[in-house]
Amino acid sequence: MKEQLEQVYRTAIDELGHITNSDALREWELKFIGRKGEITLMLRQTGQLPAEERADFGKRANDIKNELTQAFEERESLIRQQELAQSLEEGDIDVTLPGRPRRTGGLHPSTQTLRQIQEIWAEMGFQVYRSRDVEDDDTNFTLLNIPPHHPARDMWDTFYTTQDGVILRTHTSPGQIRAMQDYGEDGTKPIRVILPGMCYRYEQISARSEIQFYQVEGLAIGKSIRMTDLKGTIADFARRLYGPETQVRYRASYFPFTEPSMEVDVQCMLCDGEGCSVCKHTGWLEIMGCGMVHPTVLRNGGYDPTEWSGFAFGMGPERITMLKHDIQDIRYFWANDMRFLSQF
Repeated sequence: MKEQLEQVYRTAIDELGHITNSDALREWELKFIGRKGEITLMLRQTGQLPAEERADFGKRANDIKNELTQAFEERESLIRQQELAQSLEEGDIDVTLPGRPRRTGGLHPSTQTLRQIQEIWAEMGFQVYRSRDVEDDDTNFTLLNIPPHHPARDMWDTFYTTQDGVILRTHTSPGQIRAMQDYGEDGTKPIRVILPGMCYRYEQISARSEIQFYQVEGLAIGKSIRMTDLKGTIADFARRLYGPETQVRYRASYFPFTEPSMEVDVQCMLCDGEGCSVCKHTGWLEIMGCGMVHPTVLRNGGYDPTEWSGFAFGMGPERITMLKHDIQDIRYFWANDMRFLSQF
């Protein structure tokens, strides 16, 4: 039986050397080392041998099966490479053509607008200040001249947490207090910063309102800063963002943390002020609110309002993006719909 095993081994090696295609190789595997192959069947007959011959025969049979398995794998790899090369030469594939590039992602439209806004304000001498998303009630409201039970608190639908006095910020304005405390050096240094970040409000989601959205707050503090400085700065920003011919107008408004306060409109860039559905046929589009920093807010930030003054402004990148691209529904920004996002 041992001679028979050696004969099968020599036959298997000889036949394997002449195989040149995958089909023949598969047949060889089934014939010799498969579950019903000759080597496998001979291994199963080891128990029929005399006890003194079983160990030597079993060891040799296992060695032969391992050698044939290794030889089979090497031959399989070689044949696979040869068949692939032949397929590439004879088939319709032109291997000299460049591969298809992978599609890369792009910046979210809100991020694009945020970066553009930040670049403009950086050119105008403002630096970026990052403030926290989770705030305390005092910083978010009280220090901004909105004490408890003040009716202005109804302007912001607030997300409260399970910890008393801890909320998700409803606007980026509390960053004004943080910036004055961090950069003002006890009310002795001027400040020019913008504060971009996410805000959160417990509102009914609709085409015009979301529970989360970006804002960009701005703050400038110095000596002898006047309303004319604010108006000139805002007009310069609007022209850098929308074009040098952009017309700007200001309307009186109210914010607890600025006095006096204004809303800023730009002439509708879609109809050139003639009136359209986007500007509701007024010819103007609102882009931000602004005003002179309230003396109480200056004092809470560590500045003496008799010596220092400043202005603040706030704008929404999503709103600016909607106006720029005539987007009718703010919910598109956070729906993760590739049909919408891929346009940017």
